[in-house]
Amino acid sequence: MLNIHYFIKPVLYIYNSPLILSTKRIKLIDYKSYCLYKFEIVAHETLESLYEYFEDLITENEHLSDSDTTFNNGVLTVNFGSPIGMYVINRQLPNEQIWLSSPISGPKRYDYLKSTDTWVYKHNNQSLHQLLQSEISNILRKNVDFFVCKHSGKYCL
Repeated sequence: MLNIHYFIKPVLYIYNSPLILSTKRIKLIDYKSYCLYKFEIVAHETLESLYEYFEDLITENEHLSDSDTTFNNGVLTVNFGSPIGMYVINRQLPNEQIWLSSPISGPKRYDYLKSTDTWVYKHNNQSLHQLLQSEISNILRKNVDFFVCKHSGKYCL
């Protein structure tokens, strides 16, 4: 929830002396709360979009009939079963990151870059969607397109 503060007389300090801007009532939103709110939206849209795409992949591939995917409370799990294993993708609110645990490449932490509308692993500059596309294509032995998912960078202006 956003912390909203009301001020009757907003004050601007210039050279340590107050200057009254207005006597109108205005709303100021706590910037950190606003940033967390925006993070929550982008992270949820990303995870929900990935969940829907994984659901479609599992439905379309008969040999994945034992696979399962769930999305609950900001945690997406995709279980491909033995011998592949399970992917866990979740949001980390305190760090404003998405964390991935891959049975193939291990754990990674992704930061959102607004300028490119992508989640990027800063150690190698690979996006979350690039990694998933590579690994899942190898698992399924066919090309998949994770760039149709939200916040993959595909539709960045």
